[in-house]
Amino acid sequence: MIQKNLALVSGANGHLGNNLVRFLINKGVPVRASVRNINNKAPFTGLDCEVVQADITDKSSFIKALQGVETFYAVGASFKLWAQDPKTEIYDVNIQGTKNTIEAAAEAGVKRIVYVSSIAALDYTKLPTKESYGYNPDRRDMYYNSKNDGEKLAFELARKLGIEIVSVMPSAMIGSEAFLPLNVSYGVLKLILNKEIPVDTKITLNWIDVKDVAEGCYLAAQNGRDGERYILANEKCMTITDTTILANTLFPELKIKIPGSVPKAILFTIAGIMELTAKIQKKPPVLTRKDIAMFSGLQQDFDITKSRKELGFNPKSPEQAVKEALLYLMEHKELLK
Repeated sequence: MIQKNLALVSGANGHLGNNLVRFLINKGVPVRASVRNINNKAPFTGLDCEVVQADITDKSSFIKALQGVETFYAVGASFKLWAQDPKTEIYDVNIQGTKNTIEAAAEAGVKRIVYVSSIAALDYTKLPTKESYGYNPDRRDMYYNSKNDGEKLAFELARKLGIEIVSVMPSAMIGSEAFLPLNVSYGVLKLILNKEIPVDTKITLNWIDVKDVAEGCYLAAQNGRDGERYILANEKCMTITDTTILANTLFPELKIKIPGSVPKAILFTIAGIMELTAKIQKKPPVLTRKDIAMFSGLQQDFDITKSRKELGFNPKSPEQAVKEALLYLMEHKELLK
């Protein structure tokens, strides 16, 4: 039997998932939080919610977790841009996870799904990009591929199984609350504060406060139209160098060096060395040649008119989001280690 207003948030110990849990609780929504590792309960300290174990690679665990749920916020995914085996560790996990969770939701009798996709699933060939422009034609990255193919699969399965679904596409999320390990976006701010960005990569990021994205997910559940996509981002992006300049303005005492510009050939060489070092150390590289090829100079500007008008989405500026996130990191030094 469906419990009125009961929401399940998957990936609930992650950055967005945990902030969404907190937002829903503050709205008076009864929340069930699913995590892959049931022992990881630190992010739920003091929160009035039920915590259950469920893994997107295990459909049966989600059939059980989704019992009685009215709205399913499908946040959980493999969120990383690098892996030893990207096809297996990122693409396959996210595609199978989408299939498992959508089918489980239908079997459990869930009424509505808010599917968390990504701006990776947008076409950047015409700016500012809109939801209606379709999907990203660039197939060089397995995470990007998983978000494009995963969202298409989610819509296809939802139509087939007769369940309402709305897709939201967040950009680079930063802000509190945050827990280790930090996400990719927060990792960039960490590198800036730790003075570990040696050169201007001309890579841009569309900064968005995670709390605004959490509210956007809720608004999508309330106001989003079935089968529609909504961008949860800011209109304009910032380069990592511009972000570094802002950090230096906010914290002049840190004397953060502004990265200098170098030819792209040198960027590729630096990235290649970082990849080799990371392979030896078996950890993600700070920069890869694919990052330079795909993202150096790429403008991530969006038309968010649809989200503003239909959802009531009204995010804080990217500059304010960066300022608050940097202050949060400075106040929580353990996150910078």
